[in-house]
Amino acid sequence: MDKFFIIIQARMTSTRLPSKVMLPLCGKTVLEIMIDRLRKFKENIIIATTNDGTEKPIVELCKKLGIKYYEGDTSNVLSRYYEASLKYGVGDNDIIIRCTSDCPLIDQEILGRTLEFFRKNNSDYSSANQSTGFPRGLDTEVFRFGLLKKAYLNATTFFEKEHVTPYMYKTIKNDIEISLLKNKNDDSKYRLTLDEEDDYIAIKEIYLRLNNRIDFSYEELIQMLEENKYIYEINSHVEQKKG
Repeated sequence: MDKFFIIIQARMTSTRLPSKVMLPLCGKTVLEIMIDRLRKFKENIIIATTNDGTEKPIVELCKKLGIKYYEGDTSNVLSRYYEASLKYGVGDNDIIIRCTSDCPLIDQEILGRTLEFFRKNNSDYSSANQSTGFPRGLDTEVFRFGLLKKAYLNATTFFEKEHVTPYMYKTIKNDIEISLLKNKNDDSKYRLTLDEEDDYIAIKEIYLRLNNRIDFSYEELIQMLEENKYIYEINSHVEQKKG
């Protein structure tokens, strides 16, 4: 079976919530909890961090956990993905799974389903995200390194380089096979990403309500959110501020 690599972009210089990936959560850090949530794929993970001098805590965590990592350009995240792939010998036909480090509630089963969906449909690009009925913060994108290389060589705008995949699903969408994994229910109202202080408050409360476990299922997560509507209200407040 073709090889796959989970590349997680992580930096210390977030403007709205600086050093958010190293904030404490369940006695660990946000990034460590995210890695724990993807524990069955640990050997496949590469942390793509920055080389701007702020990345030391992330690098030290990777070394402590035995996680592969790469230090690259802070703003050009597309180049960071491409160069991280080269460092670890990723071939053109190998699969890249893209995640971001502000998702400490990520679900490894959804990630696995997205990977299998990609393979089954023989797609060029697949994803599970808010637009397909999943909560924001459980996003997973899947593509082969050959397509990543094409984006790296041809992307021209800052937006394409900063966000890695818009060149694929926007600029050349008519030239590739795109498939989207849809959730059986529409849970897109839930905001489970870590971008602002209110997000951090909500995520800590979610873990508290789940007894600070990291092995809960997606179904358990949604049930808990349905039973604790005030967490949704915190998240809605963040979305309203952004809107």
